[in-house]
Amino acid sequence: FNSELEVEHAYSGDGAPGKVELEQAYVEYDYAADHSFKAGIFLVPVGILNETHEPPTFYGVERNPVEKNIIPSTWWEAGLSFGGRIGDAVRYDASLSSGLYTTADTDYNIRAGRQKISKARFDSQAYTGRLSWLSLPGLEVTSTVQYQDDITQGTDPTAGSSWLFSSHVAWQYQAFGLRALYAHWTLDGPGPESVGADVQRGWYVEPSWRFNEHWGVFARYNDWDNKAGNSEDTGYTQWDVGVNYWLHPNVVFKLDYQIQDAPDGKKELDGWNLGVGYQF
Repeated sequence: FNSELEVEHAYSGDGAPGKVELEQAYVEYDYAADHSFKAGIFLVPVGILNETHEPPTFYGVERNPVEKNIIPSTWWEAGLSFGGRIGDAVRYDASLSSGLYTTADTDYNIRAGRQKISKARFDSQAYTGRLSWLSLPGLEVTSTVQYQDDITQGTDPTAGSSWLFSSHVAWQYQAFGLRALYAHWTLDGPGPESVGADVQRGWYVEPSWRFNEHWGVFARYNDWDNKAGNSEDTGYTQWDVGVNYWLHPNVVFKLDYQIQDAPDGKKELDGWNLGVGYQF
C-alpha cells in the first residue's frame, strides 16, 4: 500500500487559502517478476515531474510552466494500472482511469479539467500508455500517449475526444544534466476549435551543472500555449536561471530569476524566486 497526503498553503478550512489532498492511495501487487498492477488513486504516468515532484528532485523554486499548464502536474486519477520492465532496457505502464473534465467556461483549459477524484464524473475514462528506454546509464527516453473519448464528460455536444502526446529526455552525465520535454494536446469538436483550444502544446529545455553534492546551477527555456489552435498571439515564453544548494540530499535552498514574455493584455511575471524545500 502506498499513499501521499498533502496539506497545501499551511492550513485549510472555510475561507482559508489551503486544502488537504490525497494525491496517492493505491494497492500494488507484484504478480510476476518485474511486473505488477496497482488499483486506487495514483499519479498519471506522464512527464518528468508528475510522479516525482518533491522539491529536492528538480531545479528552480517553481515547477516548470510546461509541466504545470500542458501536463497539469500534480495530476492524479483513480483506476487500474499495469507496469513493469522488459529486460534491462524497457519500462512500460498502461492504465485505465478517471479522466479530465474541461468546460467551455474555462476555454477547455487542461489544468482546470483535473477532477482530483472527489465526486469525479466517470462518463468518459482515460487510457494511458507509457514506454521508457533506459539502455544507457544516466539516460531516460520516454513517450506517453493518452486518449479520452469525451473530455467534457458528456456535458458539451460541441466537444469530443482528446489525445495527449508527450516525450521527454532526462540525461545525467557526470556533472552535466539535461532535461527536455514536449507535450501536445489535440481536442476534437467545434467548441475547442472556436477558442483555439483544439491544440494545446508546450516544450522546454533545461541544461544544468552539478559542481558537487551541494551546489548546482541551471538554465531553462519554456514555451507553451493553451490556445495554440488559433491564429492569435496566445503563447507564453519564459527564461529561468538559478542555483540550488543541497544542505542534505533531502533539503534544498533555491534561488532563481525568471523573465516571461506574455501575450498582449496578460501580466508578465518577471522577478526573483527564493525558496527552501525538503522531503521526508
